[in-house]
Amino acid sequence: MSAWSAGEPAVRLDAVDRALIVATQAGLPLVSEPYAQIAASVGIPQAEVIARLRALLDAGAIRRIGAVPNHYAIGWTANGMTVWDVADDAVDTLGSLVGALDFVTHCYRRPRALPDWPYNLFAMVHGSSRTECEAKAGQIRELLGAACRAGDILYSTRILKKSGLRIA
Repeated sequence: MSAWSAGEPAVRLDAVDRALIVATQAGLPLVSEPYAQIAASVGIPQAEVIARLRALLDAGAIRRIGAVPNHYAIGWTANGMTVWDVADDAVDTLGSLVGALDFVTHCYRRPRALPDWPYNLFAMVHGSSRTECEAKAGQIRELLGAACRAGDILYSTRILKKSGLRIA
């Protein structure tokens, strides 16, 4: 059993895979042909870069390749983590529905910390104002229906540097 995913075998990285991860872990280059630039820096053909990254995705060694917009740069200055106290027998099903909403950027289940913290479902929303975030939270509350006992919005007050695991 692997430490990174229960029941899955560990992924064996060769030197080229490792070089690709190091070259892309901070994000793709912001150029018109990012895979070509990565290929040049690693010393392999562009087609091999794409094939290897696909294989690493399929094996679970990397989770995703995607754009991560800067909310503030695109005008979303209100960022709220909505938190919900949802019936345990409904949280997985409802969480999937909430996570599928086009305005929810991430959604996950977390354990409660009773008696102080009753919330077990979290969903991040962004907007140009707190009023817009509250309207989105209202849509989530409607979707949760009777299974929702309470909810709140925790607004961002400052930007923290987010980063995932880095390898050297």
